[in-house]
Amino acid sequence: MPVVPTEVVLRPAATVMLIRDLVAGSFDVFMLQRTHSAVFAKGMYVFPGGRVDDVDNAQELEDLCDGMTDAEASALLQLPSGGLSYWVAAIRECFEEAGVLLARHIESGDVVRFDDADVAARYAIARQQIYDGTLTLLELCRRENMRLITDSIHYVSHWITPVGETRRFDTRFFVACAPLAQEPLHDDGETIASLWVEPNEALARNKRNELAMFPPTIGNLEFLAPHRSTSEVIMAATKIGVPTAILPKLRTNSDGKVIGILLPGQPGYEAAN
Repeated sequence: MPVVPTEVVLRPAATVMLIRDLVAGSFDVFMLQRTHSAVFAKGMYVFPGGRVDDVDNAQELEDLCDGMTDAEASALLQLPSGGLSYWVAAIRECFEEAGVLLARHIESGDVVRFDDADVAARYAIARQQIYDGTLTLLELCRRENMRLITDSIHYVSHWITPVGETRRFDTRFFVACAPLAQEPLHDDGETIASLWVEPNEALARNKRNELAMFPPTIGNLEFLAPHRSTSEVIMAATKIGVPTAILPKLRTNSDGKVIGILLPGQPGYEAAN
């Protein structure tokens, strides 16, 4: 039976852009390439992220999130409840996909570091266990006596997959500074390559067809591009408030074949179904 476009369920998702300073006047963002065998976004360059799962909404996690309550997160995302799960999902997916854990030790307040070989090996096992579902982020935080640095993760945009796609996501995009002494790396499973790249260079490479990207990725790179440092990006992010949800539409020809994407404000957007 064919899928009715308007009946495709929107899946909540969270994505985080990890940024780091380079020389004065420039910074990088971390990107991953999805495997060519993926059901969704095959071969595309993306930021770490994925679906918000039930495990991300565990009530006990709120006590381990710094600087953000579920009520505050939900108000920012304009949800009745459960908003904090998007921040938690961004942290979990970042750890699973990129091996970066946005957390701090409770006793010292220091952000987790992986520059000790034994520590790095222990967290590498934890990364795989969380991916496998044999360990939860809550259990890892309790075992390692950690808190999640949700106070350092900033909400910057909201994109919704067009009606007509067989898989649709309601995705919140975040930005955070990459922790020191943690080097991101793709997982060689869902993602097959990774790179640090200046936002303007990533956009240029996309135009040269070297880095394939979806419009939300391009749109968020365009948000980063005018800035010259991570501090400028974070300052801009804190001023956004509640981002306007962006709902692209499928552009079709006279035969009904999809030939592109229309964004709000572009010619033909209002007339498109």
